[in-house]
Amino acid sequence: MRLTTAQALVRWLLAQRSETLDGREVPLFPGVFAIFGHGNVLGLGTALEEHRDEIPVWRGHTEQGMALAAVGYAKATQRRQVGVVTSSIGPGALNLVTAAGVAHANRLPVLLLPGDTFVSRAPDPVLQQVEPFHDGTATVNDAFRAVSRYFDRITRPEQLLSTLPQVARVLTDPADAGPVTLALPQDVQAETGDFPEALFEPVTHRLPRPRADRRSLTEAAAVLRSARRPLLVLGGGVRYSGAGRRALDFAQRHGIPVTETTAGRTLVPHSHELHAGPLGITGSASANVLAGEADVVLAAGTRLQDFTTASWTVFSPDVRLVTLNAARFDAVKHGALAVVGDADAGLADLGALLEGWRVDPQWTARAAEERARWDAHVDALRSAPEPVPSYAQVVGVVNELSEPHDYVMTASGGLPGELIGGWRGSGEVSMDVEYGFSCMGYELSGAWGAAIAHTEGLVTTLLGDGSYLMLNSDLFSAAFAGHPLVAVVCDNDGYAVIARLQQGQGGKPFNNFYADCRTSHASPPRVDFARHAESLGCAVFTATSVEDVRDAYAKARAAAIAESRPAVVVVRTRPSAWTEAGAWWEVGVPEHLAGRPALDAAKPGQVRYLHR
Repeated sequence: MRLTTAQALVRWLLAQRSETLDGREVPLFPGVFAIFGHGNVLGLGTALEEHRDEIPVWRGHTEQGMALAAVGYAKATQRRQVGVVTSSIGPGALNLVTAAGVAHANRLPVLLLPGDTFVSRAPDPVLQQVEPFHDGTATVNDAFRAVSRYFDRITRPEQLLSTLPQVARVLTDPADAGPVTLALPQDVQAETGDFPEALFEPVTHRLPRPRADRRSLTEAAAVLRSARRPLLVLGGGVRYSGAGRRALDFAQRHGIPVTETTAGRTLVPHSHELHAGPLGITGSASANVLAGEADVVLAAGTRLQDFTTASWTVFSPDVRLVTLNAARFDAVKHGALAVVGDADAGLADLGALLEGWRVDPQWTARAAEERARWDAHVDALRSAPEPVPSYAQVVGVVNELSEPHDYVMTASGGLPGELIGGWRGSGEVSMDVEYGFSCMGYELSGAWGAAIAHTEGLVTTLLGDGSYLMLNSDLFSAAFAGHPLVAVVCDNDGYAVIARLQQGQGGKPFNNFYADCRTSHASPPRVDFARHAESLGCAVFTATSVEDVRDAYAKARAAAIAESRPAVVVVRTRPSAWTEAGAWWEVGVPEHLAGRPALDAAKPGQVRYLHR
């Protein structure tokens, strides 16, 4: 078939199918987020327009926002569908790099198609072209190399034949999943080539389930059998494998307490007798207490990031670590006994080798006991009679009024700790906390993508005033396209969680709260978030008390569903009320500053690391 490079690429996208975790067949690439410029409007833009009835094209309002929406889409579909994002060259392309970092850190697949400069170099330097003095082949798109799982620059039409199978491999592989970048020079997009019809035949991509090596499984089973106080940690890999039920069955058969990471949150019903709560700095004191006493930890589908491990202080220095992970890169970390394979298959095989083995019932019972103490602590925070609501109280209201199929999100600042530590779920996959990259602004753009994907139930995103100001234009994107969601905006006068870290480690208040920032105004301006959100096409509700939040959130839910647009709840919140999980986190505290004894007092005496 004689086609342009762009036409061939779009036809290939349309031919790719995916099998969901429940066995349904869906498009692998269900839609494209696009902002057109001179680098992609005539090549890829024309090709997409030819198939506008077959693949939706959503218009975004920042390139970063579009790509973050694609990240949110991938998370909401358990990595079984992939959003495509295209931009022009120059600033449009570079605006995608932050979102690529988000996808890379969180192991989420997105396909980025930035325009690129002319291969022919005939019009050099073209508008928006950066000219590296040292390398005539480099363009701004080389910035993607550090944050892409696979990168290619298409300089000839026929190169698609060899690169597209690699694109599909990375986007659908449980070990390699992450962002793929295909840089598309604008002259090559429009150049024609001869493509075999076989390239466009439908292909269904199914989740591979590689089984672990038998010897490593046998070793892992022996380590677990020797354990007196084992702990099971469930991460995002369990979620993407669809192994949540398998993990709970494994835990019940052997009496092992269960905890979750940020990415694995809501895999376990909150009320389950073996649920110890979420782990780490933004988790729960209940899970952290058990982690400190555990002698063997089985970590399934997690990369054990510093927030999960409390910079490796949450576990005993003598703990034995067994990891089950599809990615060998993650499995071998921290001197663990690595079991490399699919989470569902691995837990099944490991369970067969542990037949008849159970933990001491006294240790098993500790999960419910410790979680009950944590629940009582959270209940006290939620019921505190305060004139200004706290984050914990706002999260409590959203939790109380949410339905079983709803989806809740946040990303940065203080809300991840409140949502991870305080949410009480039913065991369905219902939460996305982007805390791998902690990207301010993801809360609204990611919610737009999740709302496109999550058609059963309502998406609610919680964010602070700082994140709202960072990236808010996709409220209009969602309103314009007709995608319902609820955004709860908590206004506490600045970057409160970083101010907390700054002052808690001995620093002086500086440049975080508005009161501590440089300004020439005696009465600095304030943002009217309600009027701003209304101007972006949202239904808006305001609240000043906990009861106001309950009433406003209920009305926002109804409005979003009835009017098929975002609804925003704006609430003033306390700037210094937090849910503490009792875990330590390593940050760069200055060794010495003259006249600052508070900093010296903040330094830990000794840090416990895992050494093997």
